[in-house]
Amino acid sequence: MHWTVRFVLATAMTVVSAVAYAQDIKIATVGPMTGADAAVGEQFRRGAEMAVKDINAHGGVLGRKLALTVGDDACDPKQAVSVANQLANAGVVFVAGHYCSSTSIPASAVYADANILQITPASTNPALTDDATAKGWINVFRVCGRDDSQGKVAGDYIAARFKGKAVAVIDDKSTYGKGLADQTIKEMAVHGIKPAVHDSINAGDSDFSAIISKMKAANVRAIYFGGYFREAGLIVRQAKEQGLNAVLMGGDALVTTDLWKITGEAGTGTLMTFPPDPRGLASARAVVKEFKASGYDPEGYTLYTYAAIQVFAEAAKKAHSIKMADLSKTMKANKFKTVIGTVGFNAKGDVIGPDYVVYSWKNGQYAELKH
Repeated sequence: MHWTVRFVLATAMTVVSAVAYAQDIKIATVGPMTGADAAVGEQFRRGAEMAVKDINAHGGVLGRKLALTVGDDACDPKQAVSVANQLANAGVVFVAGHYCSSTSIPASAVYADANILQITPASTNPALTDDATAKGWINVFRVCGRDDSQGKVAGDYIAARFKGKAVAVIDDKSTYGKGLADQTIKEMAVHGIKPAVHDSINAGDSDFSAIISKMKAANVRAIYFGGYFREAGLIVRQAKEQGLNAVLMGGDALVTTDLWKITGEAGTGTLMTFPPDPRGLASARAVVKEFKASGYDPEGYTLYTYAAIQVFAEAAKKAHSIKMADLSKTMKANKFKTVIGTVGFNAKGDVIGPDYVVYSWKNGQYAELKH
């Protein structure tokens, strides 16, 4: 009888182990699914959902299906940490996120403690990977660029286009916005340009009359804005309404058609930096067609989120493992074919890939400026 019980228990444990082995691999994407930046959260969600659908349709990863959780951090650091802890407790092994640098950075500490791989599609502040490297963390990666690179492109463009004219630099005090504005000022200084107006706003504000009056008094011809699309759009529209004839330039956070919904025709000529549009790449053709067939144009960070999940899946296959240390080592030693092109990473986890270019808005669309 004792032997029989042991046999039954052993058999039950074997069955449980088999079931556990066959369980889905839990992954997540996290971004602002609600709040002012929800348009970009939708890009994350749609990119992740399509990537998981396509990967699972081709057999999944290591014989197992991917199971996606969509987390909402609303670009709030405290909420991001809470979501990160929930994902860690749920057994998630990989996160494609976050969007705002101010949320990716604190969340990365939770993921490091829990041995969770993090690949952000969009957080560009250099501190994300710089600080992680300094702390000895190996879990943090990004498939987007960095603000020291983005700021250089913006600063160089401003120096060439607005030489001898008054330039204002405004930021929204966020980790991303202030960091990007500071990098742009640094590059402007290389060309001997000092902002005629250097000021900050508060994210979430809606009335920018005071700062626009200050820029009018300084006869500003260009405004560099470090911040997100909502405030950028309001500044553009209100500046035009108040008779300030200045071109606004911003960073990658302006890469959503929701910007135009705020500016209307006043947004014509608005500039932004972003990597070369992946929608035009041969590597993305089939996926872009798939998105458009569903009625969605995969703009902005949609394909970057898709690519982050592709990298995870391919790294797991190459490593024959979903353990964070194995994935990290494999990612730094290999290159991966994705919808945004061939992706590789340096020792810090920063992407090795194309630099930023300048785009201009017209008729509700943005197009790369050809020099």
